[in-house]
Amino acid sequence: MDPFSDVIALLRPHAVFSKPITGKGEWGVRYPAYGAPGFAIVLTGQCWLAVEKDDPVQLSRGDFVLLPSSPAFEMLSHPGARCIAGQPTATDLRHGDPDGEPDFRMLGGSFRLNPVNAPLLVSLLPKMIHVRAAEGNTGRLAGIIDLIMEECAAERPGREMILERLLEVLLMECLRRPGVGTAPLPAGLLSGMQDAALARVLSAMHADISAGWTVAGLAKLAGMSRSAFAARFSGTISCAPMEYLVRWRMTLAKDTLSRGGKSLDRLAEEIGYRIRQRLQHRFSPPRRLRAGRLRPLPHRCPASLKVSANGKIQPIALPPRKSVSLRAQSAK
Repeated sequence: MDPFSDVIALLRPHAVFSKPITGKGEWGVRYPAYGAPGFAIVLTGQCWLAVEKDDPVQLSRGDFVLLPSSPAFEMLSHPGARCIAGQPTATDLRHGDPDGEPDFRMLGGSFRLNPVNAPLLVSLLPKMIHVRAAEGNTGRLAGIIDLIMEECAAERPGREMILERLLEVLLMECLRRPGVGTAPLPAGLLSGMQDAALARVLSAMHADISAGWTVAGLAKLAGMSRSAFAARFSGTISCAPMEYLVRWRMTLAKDTLSRGGKSLDRLAEEIGYRIRQRLQHRFSPPRRLRAGRLRPLPHRCPASLKVSANGKIQPIALPPRKSVSLRAQSAK
């Protein structure tokens, strides 16, 4: 698979819920940060959204907003409106005057991601993506939003299932087309995929993660000198080439171990390492390992590992012995 497909496969996103949000008159609500990716599509009317300490942004009919990590935010009928405290909920919401036809309607909700790999989404995207219907240059994304709005306006059989699928496609399209929206794209994989030379390198690394990649070999693939490639990769991806390779290997390892069914030795071979010593106790999560390097050790490990609820990797059913250490060795 290409790097984008690899990331999506690890995220395994799906819509948890979507709900109508309506309002009338003057209103405002303040939500605390809650971590899960949140989205909203304005169906009629307009409102204002202020994320954390940023200035409020106007949302109009047909606008789409994605908050990859849903930091604290305020939603208001107009700037300066008094806010009340709110909490995320899966039930319908009505703001302001409770009587009469609302002058504002929105579809809001949340996505669920694989909890082991959820931080990937936050690292890939800015804290808010705002796609304005008035811009008229969003192409496929605008078409998906139109389908969602049409589905919300009708009471057809299978409505909830179709909405869930459309919302999942909407999230995929946002990830696949990072140029949409108003916020600059942060350094990372998606930025790298916009660079033709780096995209070749990233695709090759993802296609054969166990290969013995070197900076010189990757620079040749990019058609650049070693120093120019290393500087460009680090500036665009926000880490050195070998560090990226190691992080991705460890991400794959953590995901595989969280699902079980594969021994550490087999996994190590698949992602480009050789590990032969039996591990007794839990070791640091992959994010805490230094640039990728597991020491070759003298015994094979017949046991599989698991990832606990707090994200630590632990062995299953091993007899008690002394702890072993991890030492740095260059990434293969």
